Amino acid sequence: MRPSHIPLVEIGPSETWSMNAFLPADRSDNAPAPLTSPVSSYNEWDPLEEVIVGRLEGAVIPSGHKVVTSVIPGFTARILPLFSGFRYPGFMVAKAQRELDGFVSLLTRLGVTVTRPEPTDFRKKFGAPGWSSRGFCNSCPRDSLLIVGDEIIETPMAWPCRYFETHSYRPLLKDYFRRGARWTSAPRPQLADELYDPNYRARRKGEPISYVLTEFEPVFDAADFFRCGRDLFVTRSNVTNALGVEWLRRHLGDAYRIHEIESLCPTPMHIDTTALPLGPGRLLVNPEYVDVERLPPLLKKWDILIAPEPDPIADPFLQKISLCGKWLNMNVLMLDEKRVIVDPHHEATMRAMEAWGLEPIPCPFMHYAAFGGSFHCATLDVRRRGGLQSYF
Repeated sequence: MRPSHIPLVEIGPSETWSMNAFLPADRSDNAPAPLTSPVSSYNEWDPLEEVIVGRLEGAVIPSGHKVVTSVIPGFTARILPLFSGFRYPGFMVAKAQRELDGFVSLLTRLGVTVTRPEPTDFRKKFGAPGWSSRGFCNSCPRDSLLIVGDEIIETPMAWPCRYFETHSYRPLLKDYFRRGARWTSAPRPQLADELYDPNYRARRKGEPISYVLTEFEPVFDAADFFRCGRDLFVTRSNVTNALGVEWLRRHLGDAYRIHEIESLCPTPMHIDTTALPLGPGRLLVNPEYVDVERLPPLLKKWDILIAPEPDPIADPFLQKISLCGKWLNMNVLMLDEKRVIVDPHHEATMRAMEAWGLEPIPCPFMHYAAFGGSFHCATLDVRRRGGLQSYF
């Protein structure tokens, strides 16, 4: 029976019932002010205001899983299974940490707000049905997080040792979300054996492009994309498959377009040593990895800047121990359309930037390569001054 103290409300055929009818109307003077997202970044070159910079504390040598060794230079790939899961030698950490501290100090002096992930002990073991692993490090926020406008997207990474890497960024992500950012996580991958081609080997010259990944499920790293307003560009790689690209295309919807740049790298991983925009209308390309004639038609309207050959590395240890290929001279960070942070070891690249009308700002960073990259990899631009535009 209906309690006698609750009135019966008659609803006519054209009326809709709503609990709001029984609640007091919001008063405009009590309504909360709309949130303004602290996250806003649409391209790689608008004036940089806030950036996440990675950490080295707690870093361990990554796993010897096939998806890891498929992209690491030869000598390092061969010895990696012997040392994976152990902490990096102290002398390697110390040299890279000095460079990292100098980079953070430089950004701060230039007026950029710098935030950092939490220090994490990556020696702890974790797993999921069918596999287990130890971690790696949080040196490269560009890989696990993609920012498109006011949205942060956690990416479904293909390396098992990076499965929970974004947890070290969670305090930052929650803070950005509370202040108005959108926060999305792509579907968590299973990383089952079916995701990896058991017969994969690195492509040899003259052979068709091949990848260690199958299309078992969507996976991608954010660093396989760069953003030019309404247009995003991607390379398929050994950490990004076609299903991953399609997931992001559907997620972003009609407001954005995604175009593929074919990489001729024999062990492809991450776009920022294949091609990287240096501002609207200017694209830096790797002459070994890019066939300019096969670039997406949109980019052929831009000035194509050919990256100079990287300056040789004299240090025999750095020659052999690296997680990256030789083209880290391309892995630069644009502060705005004019200023660019470059490692001064790469003198030819510094001169090329000046010839192109840019202002290179030198910052030593060679030893960071053992932990996964250089300036572009080591950062995630959270806020750049400027809105959504189309550049094509």
